[in-house]
Amino acid sequence: MPLSDEQTSLVLKKTVMIAIFAAVAVVLSIAESMIPVNIQIPGAKLGLANIMILTCLYFLRARDALTLVVLKTMLTAFIFGTFSSLLFSLFGSLFSFCIMALLMKLGRRQLSLVGISIAGGIAHNIGQLAAASIVFSTLNIFYYLPALLISGIATGVLVGIAVRYLVPALSRLSLFDAFRKD
Repeated sequence: MPLSDEQTSLVLKKTVMIAIFAAVAVVLSIAESMIPVNIQIPGAKLGLANIMILTCLYFLRARDALTLVVLKTMLTAFIFGTFSSLLFSLFGSLFSFCIMALLMKLGRRQLSLVGISIAGGIAHNIGQLAAASIVFSTLNIFYYLPALLISGIATGVLVGIAVRYLVPALSRLSLFDAFRKD
């Protein structure tokens, strides 16, 4: 059955939003790589691209945000990385996505965007450690977990605050009219 003009317009808007979110996520990843932050914890970083993932989860369906996660991960891996960095990023991003999508679905009214972001930051770090334990065939890598939990909380707060300000700003744009879930 062919889509109506309204449905076609909605699909096109959603595709444009995902493409814009992916482009911004990649730019944020590039910008983040240029910030001279000296964190002595392997795998710890600011995670600025997650601003776009959580924003996408806020406005669109989880399936759309998953598309964004895969796009962002693949594009940044092509720009920056090796196979192992792709694996670490993919594990972290997918685990983070799953936790944030679940929390958005189950606790959208009870949890703040900052709380959901913190859970996503922690999940990302656990996912990366899981990938590292597979690559290095050891569970000893989890000794980094306490430091990464602190890092995940701190970056989750920063990302969550950014999203808390970004969502109302984007909500004022007509492109987002059909996607508000308030």
